[in-house]
Amino acid sequence: MTDQTATRQRPTIDVTRDEHRRTTGELLPDDLRMDVVTLAVGDLGAMTAYYRDALGLVELTDTRHHAASDAPAMSVLGRGTTPLVVLEHRPGLPSASRHDAGLFHTAILFPTQAELAATVLSAARHPRSAFVGSSDHLVSEAFYFTDPEGNGIELYWDRPRKDWTWTGDQVAMDTIHLDPNEYLRMHLTNTGPGTPGGTGIENAAAEVGHVHLQVGDIRTAKQFYVETLGFEQTLMMPGALFVSAGGYHHHMAMNIWNSRGAGPRAASLGLGDVRIALPDRTSVEAVADRLRDRRIDFQDDGAAVRVLDPWNTPVTLSSEVVG
Repeated sequence: MTDQTATRQRPTIDVTRDEHRRTTGELLPDDLRMDVVTLAVGDLGAMTAYYRDALGLVELTDTRHHAASDAPAMSVLGRGTTPLVVLEHRPGLPSASRHDAGLFHTAILFPTQAELAATVLSAARHPRSAFVGSSDHLVSEAFYFTDPEGNGIELYWDRPRKDWTWTGDQVAMDTIHLDPNEYLRMHLTNTGPGTPGGTGIENAAAEVGHVHLQVGDIRTAKQFYVETLGFEQTLMMPGALFVSAGGYHHHMAMNIWNSRGAGPRAASLGLGDVRIALPDRTSVEAVADRLRDRRIDFQDDGAAVRVLDPWNTPVTLSSEVVG
């Protein structure tokens, strides 16, 4: 890059709007993380099998046969002991349109390129997977799939933070072609997870790294996710906003690429809830205070605040971590 203000590591800026928001407690804490993503599904058995067999997730909780009469049957799936996805059985709901607000993709982060490659291979081999593409984003390497009910999935690995480039408070990201076959040749090994002699991909670590949403307009998304919830903007690009806490490239993103002008969501299959794990109750109360100040309705059960974004997507901020 030729801009001399660009640096590899995020610079320390003495006086910025976000620094003011940080000192006044208006930002989300640096050590938040994304927790489980809930999906409303029409065929619980088939979807559970897909996330288990294609992505190597294990069933951590299965209430398909003993759910209470007033609660949906569900499966909780994850890696190791970390839940990643909750599948709620909602067979009476219609499918969402690709032009509706809702989920663009759930992004699962892997600690190594070998673990990512093994899962990509497993997903690509599954007969009900739809491979969408792959990209080098400068900060990460990513592969995209769609599950059998149309929910987007990103599988990715982060480059070390020291290799990310920041210009002021904006991180450099791009979409550069990444050859999936070459990537697998480079990173699959005979002893890696998911290969003969390996430990099996279900034993490899993973977490929800970020959640990318479809929204109706970016300005309203920024007002809610940045100005109200307390994320920091890390990148604005045509039709998309990226936000995070603690200098991550993005914990959430919102775009209008398919959904420009979309109104509030009706009940449908697809995204059921985005859950954000905060370190303590004080952080949850700070979010509640901001929502109250802006006269936005929310629910608070003492551990978690649950609020609908402007498109009726539920967002839960909790000090009781599921994952």
